[in-house]
Amino acid sequence: MIDYNNWEEIYSGNFKGILSLNGGVFFYDDQNIYSINNNQINNVLAIDSEILDLTVSDSKIIITSENQCLIYNDQLNELLLSIDSEDYLTNFNNAIIQGNDIFIGTSSMGVLKLENFNPSLFSNVLPNGPLENNIFSVESLSNQTWVSYGDYTEYFNPYPLKFNGISSYSESSDNWINISKDSISNQAVNLNNIAISPFNNKVFVSSFHGGLLEIENYSQSNFYNEMNSGLESLTTSDPQYRSIRISDIEFDNNGLLWILNSRIDSPLKSFNLGSNNWTSYDFTQIINDGFQDELGFNDIEIDDYGNKWIASLRSGLIGFNENSGSSIQIRKVYSQDQSNMPSSNVKSIAVDNNNHLWIGTIQGLRVLYNTSNFFESSVVSTQQIVILEDGIPRELLEQQYISDIEVDGANNKWVGTIGSGVFYFSPNGQQTIYHFTKENSPLPSNNINDISVNLLSGKVFFATDKGLVSYNTGSSSALDNFSNSYVYPNPVRPSFNMAFEKIKIDGLTDSVNIKITDIEGNLVAEAQSNVNKRYNGFNLEIDGGTAFWNGKNLRNVNVSSGVYIIMLSDLDTYETKILKLMVVR
Repeated sequence: MIDYNNWEEIYSGNFKGILSLNGGVFFYDDQNIYSINNNQINNVLAIDSEILDLTVSDSKIIITSENQCLIYNDQLNELLLSIDSEDYLTNFNNAIIQGNDIFIGTSSMGVLKLENFNPSLFSNVLPNGPLENNIFSVESLSNQTWVSYGDYTEYFNPYPLKFNGISSYSESSDNWINISKDSISNQAVNLNNIAISPFNNKVFVSSFHGGLLEIENYSQSNFYNEMNSGLESLTTSDPQYRSIRISDIEFDNNGLLWILNSRIDSPLKSFNLGSNNWTSYDFTQIINDGFQDELGFNDIEIDDYGNKWIASLRSGLIGFNENSGSSIQIRKVYSQDQSNMPSSNVKSIAVDNNNHLWIGTIQGLRVLYNTSNFFESSVVSTQQIVILEDGIPRELLEQQYISDIEVDGANNKWVGTIGSGVFYFSPNGQQTIYHFTKENSPLPSNNINDISVNLLSGKVFFATDKGLVSYNTGSSSALDNFSNSYVYPNPVRPSFNMAFEKIKIDGLTDSVNIKITDIEGNLVAEAQSNVNKRYNGFNLEIDGGTAFWNGKNLRNVNVSSGVYIIMLSDLDTYETKILKLMVVR
C-alpha cells in the first residue's frame, strides 16, 4: 500500500468522507452521496444543503446538515425520519442513534435527545454551565453569580425578540441552576441586565420589550409591566402596540431599585420594594423628545453622594440627582469640543473609590475627576489618560470600543473591549497590570460583553460572545476595621510554595500599615496601603483588603522556621491588631 503505483483512481473529485456498511461503500461531497457497486459509481442521493456529517449508527445511515437530520435505511433508499433544526431554534452539527433515542449535537442548545424516534419528545443534554455561550450580562454578589442572554442591537432595536431563560451559579455548591424560558412569563423577552438585591434574596432582570422580571428562590415571583408598576411603554401610531424597553437597573445604598426605561419622556424610574412605590423622573430638560431624540441607555451607576450617572447612545454622559434641595439637578455632556468626549455613544461608566468617574465610549476612554462640581460648573471637561509608550506620550485605549468598566476592591480598573480582550489597570491607569486576550489566556473570545467583580471573593467574571470565564485575583475589598482580619495558611507547612502562592493577610482596612517581626522583635517585612501596591515587586504588598507576603525578609532571603508577629495599624483610626503566624520550613 505504501507504493502509490499499486493504487487505482476510480473517481476524481473533492470528497469529505467515506464509510462502509453491509459490504457497500458510500462517500460524499458537500451535497451528494455516492455508492460504489461493482466498481460503478452511482449518485444515490442529493441534499439541498451542505452535508456536515454522514455516519452509520444502529444499521441506519444518518445525514446531518445545518438545518436537517435525515435518517435512512442501510441502502439509502428509504427515508425513515426527517428532523428540522428550525423546530428547535438552533443549527445541527452531527447525530447518532443509541437504542430508541436520537442524539443530535447542536450549535447552541447542547445535545438534543429525541426519545423513541419522536421529534416532539425531546430534552437538552447540557454540561454543568450556563444555558448559552453568548452571554449578554453577568452580575456577581456574595456567593451567587447570574447571567443573561439578551439582547438588543447596538441602536436599541429589540427585534427579533429573543426568548431565553437565565442562569445562576452558586459558589458554595459549585453548581449551575438554569431557569428555562418556559418557567417565566412569556413577556420576559430580551432579558438583559441583572440587579441582585444586597438586602434579600431577590434578583431583578430587565426585559427590553416586556418590563421587569423579579426572581426569588430561583423562581419568578413577579413580572412588572405598565399594568402593575410605574413602567411605561413607548407610544406609536398603533394604539395596540406595547413595548416596555428596560435596559440597565441598579440598587442604591438605601435599597431603591433604579431603572432605565427607554423611548419615553420620563426614562428614569425608582422602585421602593418595601412600600411598592414607583417614582418617575422627567428628562425633557435635556432630551426634548424622549421617543425621537434618544433611542436608549447603556448603563447606570450610583455614587456615594446619591448622584446617578447614566451612559446613553446619543446624549453622552447624563448626571442626575433628585435630592438637591428645591429642584432636581440634571445635565448631559456629549460634545467633543466642549467636554473632550471622544463619542456621544457612551457604553459604560464606573465610579471608583476616589469618586472619579471612568467613562467608556465606542471610541475610547475618558475620566471625569471633578464629579462634585458637575452640575454647577459652566464647562465640564473630561480627561484622557496619557501614558508613556517607548518614551512617546500616547492616549490610553485611544479609539478602542469599550464595552464595560469595573472597579475592584483595590481601586484597580477592569476594562472590557470589543475586539481587544480585557485590560487590567492600576488605580490611575498608568500601569497595565495585565492584558488578557484569547491568544494569551483562557478567554474564548476578544469580544467582551460584560464584566462583574465579586468584591467578596475577589473573582472577576468575563462574559463574552463565546462563553463565560472567571479570574481569581486573590484580593478583596477593604473593610472598616480589623475585627475579621486573619492570616492564612497558618501554619505555613514545608509543602506550601510561599514565593508563588504567597501568604495572605485578609480583612484589612484601606489605610493600613503592616509590620512583620520575628519572635525577638526584629523587623522582617513592612508595607503600607497606597505605597506597597501589588504587582510592583514588593516582598510584602497590599491589594485592597488583602496583603500578600512571599516569605522573604528585608534582605530578600526566605525566612526560617519560627513564629512571626503581624502587627496591623490603621493610619486613620489608629486601630491596631496583632496576628501570629507559624512558619515550618
